[in-house]
Amino acid sequence: MAQLIEVDICVIGAGSGGLSVAAAAAQLGVKVALIEKGKMGGDCLNYGCIPSKAMIAAAKQAKLMSSGEKFGVKAHEATVNFKKVHDHVHGVIAAIAPTDSVERFTGLGVKVIEAAGKFKDKRTVVAGDYEITARRFVIATGSTAGIPPINGLETVHYLTNETIFDNTRKPAHLVIIGGGPIGMELAQAHRRLGAQVTVLEMFAPLAKDDPELTAVVLDQVRRDGVDIRSGIAVKQVAVRGKGIRVSIEEGGKPVNIDGSHLLIAAGRKPNVADLNLEAAGVEYSPKGIAVNRKLKTSNRKIYAIGDVIGSLQFTHVANYHAGIVIRSALFRLPAKVNNDVVPWVTYTDPELAHVGLSEEAARERFGEIRILRWPYAENDRAQAERKTDGMIKVITSKKGKILGASIVGQSAGELIQPWVLAITKGHKIGIMTSIIAPYPTLSEINKRVAFGFYTDKLSNPWVKRTIKFLARFG
Repeated sequence: MAQLIEVDICVIGAGSGGLSVAAAAAQLGVKVALIEKGKMGGDCLNYGCIPSKAMIAAAKQAKLMSSGEKFGVKAHEATVNFKKVHDHVHGVIAAIAPTDSVERFTGLGVKVIEAAGKFKDKRTVVAGDYEITARRFVIATGSTAGIPPINGLETVHYLTNETIFDNTRKPAHLVIIGGGPIGMELAQAHRRLGAQVTVLEMFAPLAKDDPELTAVVLDQVRRDGVDIRSGIAVKQVAVRGKGIRVSIEEGGKPVNIDGSHLLIAAGRKPNVADLNLEAAGVEYSPKGIAVNRKLKTSNRKIYAIGDVIGSLQFTHVANYHAGIVIRSALFRLPAKVNNDVVPWVTYTDPELAHVGLSEEAARERFGEIRILRWPYAENDRAQAERKTDGMIKVITSKKGKILGASIVGQSAGELIQPWVLAITKGHKIGIMTSIIAPYPTLSEINKRVAFGFYTDKLSNPWVKRTIKFLARFG
């Protein structure tokens, strides 16, 4: 017979969002149950953000060894031990894992149940040997790799983000289906680690970002040696010898691409199966669980956060959602999601970062806008470090309200943060001109681009006359 447990909050899923809710609630003295059928830490720790960034870091080290000539340092090709790269990746996971462990959360007072959870009714979840009732439930089951309907795919061995980091031998030729952030990051990393890489993308690579900036990334990835084929159609996949053959249509002609390994990176699928959401009265679709801006489902006692709602699928978004749930469920505050203030970063080299509205979205919403640009090549630190490929692009309203910002270049993911704060607070562009940026740093681009808003005003004849008039009293 199942053991009955009654708690204040029951969280299903121990990924970044679920862990954040559970930790915050427990530290506030709330009784919490946390259900996880897989690994604590979820996709981010075990199969996504952490292992991919660890691999990217290894790839950057390999690249540095072969790119010293411009600094007067003799360069040579790196010798890559892929088994040790694997060990580095998993060593990083192991170092972070205790923070997300069962032991830590048990120590916080959370009842951790290592089993699959499913709803029995609108206020009861069954997991293993337990039946849990709660005042509020939080569904944080995340997402998994979406598998496209490609002829023959079921007959071949293919990799996803959940399996590619288990490789201990370098792929001879990695073929990647999907040119989004995951596909492009892993393509560049594997190429720099010595693998031949081909990326196949039906539409445009990195399509959710500004094409003016993605062009800089794609140019570098191609210079690294990645074969990027966009606007193609994948027709079939088949076994060929010890590897695979991908048959595509490119420019109206059939083309065969032979590789040793196949990676599917064609989007994400929300984990809604097996939760018995119908019994809970929760509306959902293959795109995810339907929620309002407070992240409440059609059953108002149940929240859903992170990838499972099918919106912006990033770890930091799940954490952002967790904060909204805590404020709403525990403090009864009117917290709501605002996707306009959510940043994202693609960790290619150069990095690509964005926050706020795109140029197209800003025009649709505000009509007349201003577009400001500043190149990395005009930054002294970028010149010193030979990192001049890049630019910042800022979108403002006619009156100077900051609507969006995108950066491509060295450390773009770090440089975007002041713009996140400015957009969150509704600031105008003048706030960025008042910042004192230490010299020489890349952060000066944030200030320099902001001055561009006033360039036209300074060339106005009336402004010049005013300055001349005031100079008489100098």
